Amino acid sequence: MVHGLATSLAFWYLRFAVEFSQQFRVTLFDLRGHGRSEMPASGYTPAILARDLAQLLDHLEIDKAHLLSHSFGGIVALNFAVEQPDRVRSLVLADSHISAVRHVETPQEWAYGQEIQPLLDRHGLALDARDPYFGYKLLTRLAECQTDGQQLPEELSELAGPLLGKAGRRTAAKWLELMHKTTAEKELMGDDGLTLDALRGLRFPILAMYGDHSQARLTGSELLDIWPHAEFRRVRDAGHFFPTSRPEEVIAGCRRFWGGEYSRMPRHRVGESSQRHFRSERVFAVDGHWYFTTREKARVGPFAAREEAHLEYARQFAASQAAT
Repeated sequence: MVHGLATSLAFWYLRFAVEFSQQFRVTLFDLRGHGRSEMPASGYTPAILARDLAQLLDHLEIDKAHLLSHSFGGIVALNFAVEQPDRVRSLVLADSHISAVRHVETPQEWAYGQEIQPLLDRHGLALDARDPYFGYKLLTRLAECQTDGQQLPEELSELAGPLLGKAGRRTAAKWLELMHKTTAEKELMGDDGLTLDALRGLRFPILAMYGDHSQARLTGSELLDIWPHAEFRRVRDAGHFFPTSRPEEVIAGCRRFWGGEYSRMPRHRVGESSQRHFRSERVFAVDGHWYFTTREKARVGPFAAREEAHLEYARQFAASQAAT
């Protein structure tokens, strides 16, 4: 499991590692400059971090692995995969944004960015949501607010992720140390070494999950045409840190993916065009409760467990079919 920026292996530990250890040998590690890993003065390019991952697998004598990655962790995993594709059994890519999409000449519009710009302005954060590296700069600005003792705007909680909670101030201080005392800022916001042509050559199973409100969703839209064999899932009304805010949904998606359920499903539903698109789960979790959607209602629930929501959805679907 490969975590993203401004966090550590703790990102995965409680909800994901414990759950998946029932089926797999689970390996967690801290990227250099994060958690308990050393913070050298330089060496933070995705290529170097991918080499760290490769050497860790060598050291642990792991020849081939399923990779679960979030955000920048996905960039590290993809660099590793491009160099050593035979060592990847499958890849779950959760909300990763690549530089080849950040710098296109005619970028797509990030609709949610327009909604949060007035919020950023109101709180004096001096950030432009249209910036290709908005997420990185937001982390730094919010980290500064944390270390200065300023209360973070509650409306930005979905964007702040690891800077919230009991460890938020310690995480913020660690991130600012990395930004100010090393070359990480320049290296992390440079070319990540990934080209669409290189990514097109990946043939192992891939599950790409993206939050509706995340800037990284722009990358997901580009990857639809790059990976015709991959499964693309949207996480409804979720931001960038949905693995922490919606863990039940991510866990369920991973289990269906690794269990082969997605691969057995038809690529297109009856009446759909051949155009690739993101699918959404009919049954989904929000704040620990399960819901489902119908054509008439955007959300039905809550239910205590995924199985309960599925049963009620099946009951209502059967009733509607009988009525017609």
